[in-house]
Amino acid sequence: MNLSAATLRALPESVQTPAYDRTSHAPGVVHLGLGAFHRAHQAMVFDQLLTGGDTRWGIHGVGMTRPDLVNQLRAQDGLYAVRVADGQGVKWQVPGALWRTNVAATERDAVVQAIAAPSTRWVTLTVTEKGYAPALGQLLLDGLRLRQQAGLPGITVASCDNLQGNGHKLLALVKAAATGQDADVLRWLDAQCAFPCSMVDRIVPAATPEVLAAAQEALGLQDHCALSTEGFWEWVIEDRFADPLDAALLQSAGVRVTSDVHSYEEAKLRMLNGSHTAMALMGAITGRPFIASCIGVPHIREFVYRLMGQEVAPHLSRSDWANYREALIQRFGNPYLKHSVHQIATDNSQKIPQRWPPSVLGQIAQGASFEHHALAAAVFVRYTLGVNEQGQAYPLNDPQAESLMALGGAQLTEPEACVRALLAREDLWGSALPQHAAWIARVIHWHQQILQHGVDHAVQQLTEA
Repeated sequence: MNLSAATLRALPESVQTPAYDRTSHAPGVVHLGLGAFHRAHQAMVFDQLLTGGDTRWGIHGVGMTRPDLVNQLRAQDGLYAVRVADGQGVKWQVPGALWRTNVAATERDAVVQAIAAPSTRWVTLTVTEKGYAPALGQLLLDGLRLRQQAGLPGITVASCDNLQGNGHKLLALVKAAATGQDADVLRWLDAQCAFPCSMVDRIVPAATPEVLAAAQEALGLQDHCALSTEGFWEWVIEDRFADPLDAALLQSAGVRVTSDVHSYEEAKLRMLNGSHTAMALMGAITGRPFIASCIGVPHIREFVYRLMGQEVAPHLSRSDWANYREALIQRFGNPYLKHSVHQIATDNSQKIPQRWPPSVLGQIAQGASFEHHALAAAVFVRYTLGVNEQGQAYPLNDPQAESLMALGGAQLTEPEACVRALLAREDLWGSALPQHAAWIARVIHWHQQILQHGVDHAVQQLTEA
């Protein structure tokens, strides 16, 4: 038997299941980007609000491109199990907030109609950094235009992606899609809609056969959409809503509503995401499969600890960064989170510009050391070779994979020229770092060490200095 609405009652009492009516009300949230992260994060917050009796938080979930996932979720009536596991123990929960599903690539009109539905109050997005393209702005504008033409109230449109100022970027994208005929829509949008910035944090690996097997054991049913996550979660959102009463509601579910999202956003991008990227690249090259297997190595752990404390923290406005660092080290080591290094190392060309250069430039401005970031950059160059230290090939899953590998392929014969070529790319490093001789020299130095002695030796050399 598979997990579905019909089999919910067969689940063990230890599994938390939705006790609310999932069929009598129309969804109030349209969510774009139906991947693992959303289903183990915002969907569980909305599930909590529904459990409290507020029927307006059901989700109309939209997969952007993947019909396979949407079909699996449809077959299970939008239900899936989440294993929440950390040092405090393991529990299983089936959130019930996902009520309807569509695929944007093949059912675009249904998505536009969902945004324009009278019951819709929110649109949330986890479409990843590379999803912020003109087609997304057009999709949202088309839905908002229908709302305005129908005389409906404005809505909250909340980006939950790892982009600084994500609300501002999303609003700009929607406005960029407008034409001269959209003056009324834009006036209505400015007056009635809200595009808050937000920061979301929870480690949610892609599902693995191990998680699916554990789900079957815990549930006594098959669940093709089961996920595993950690106990920790954080959602920080700007106090800017189409309905101001939503602020108190979200706070009641554990969301932090603030006027200062930026300090949390930059800490997450540079501390969590920045060190994640560095470890993922190290793991890919050394043949370590998971983040937990990287942070479990003393010299990598020390590298991450110092990277955050010495080169990232001095440029953050989050005052409790030291506690945040301790929590991150613990979270990275969670043995239940089989967080694949190759999953985290996807789309590096979109992620590195957000995660590393701001800290390097901060260190340069203070005349301070940027050795840890220089080593991380050298590891990235080595990663573009597409072969680990055991001689096994891996694919570069990146929009720029072709050009990165074309440049990276030369590093065994012309290592210095290769490093210079990759460091010259302003799409990765911005405009200042490609001109900075000392930065380039240190990356070349560490790249030499990595090619001659391997990643582990180079990291040990730095952490023992």
